[in-house]
Amino acid sequence: MRYPANHKEETRKKLLANARAIAKKGGFGTTGVDELMASIGLSGGAFYGHFPSKEALFAELLEHEISNSTDMLAGDRDSPPDHVAKRLRSYLSSYHALHPETGCVLPALGPEIARAGPEVRAAVEEGLKRLQKSWSSRIGDPDAAWALIAQCVGALVLSRAVESERTRKEILASSRRFIDQTHALDETPAKPSKAS
Repeated sequence: MRYPANHKEETRKKLLANARAIAKKGGFGTTGVDELMASIGLSGGAFYGHFPSKEALFAELLEHEISNSTDMLAGDRDSPPDHVAKRLRSYLSSYHALHPETGCVLPALGPEIARAGPEVRAAVEEGLKRLQKSWSSRIGDPDAAWALIAQCVGALVLSRAVESERTRKEILASSRRFIDQTHALDETPAKPSKAS
């Protein structure tokens, strides 16, 4: 059977899409090549026609995921003034906590990223720096931007670690309130107060 010219490229895209969802839901390290390939209807042996190793797939998957998350959270110059506030409400939601396969890669695969090679961690760092820079320019405080990122990722990790829905909702709601109280969502950089 002869495949269309773009068959290999389309198969690779399907593999990446399915691997993202599978890895974010159950972990990348515990997912075998056979399971990844079965998710797109192919045998494990076909994997190496698309990637030289499972680590290469992980690196490309993370590069795409970090770029997607950064683009979505950071926005651009044309984003409305309340962009960060809206994105954070969505990020710190029960839906995001209950559906890791559709959300940010950091809370789902953070420990695996930390054990990955330098190229993977460098790509993640680049994406995080871009997000931090965007939020810093919007809220006027580089330290607050880093703290805000850490608060969001940590809150999502904790909300996924608990069993009860009530506690999960408390963690997420408390994080949203804390961010609101610290004025981290204020889209206009604060003006320094005049000394009296």
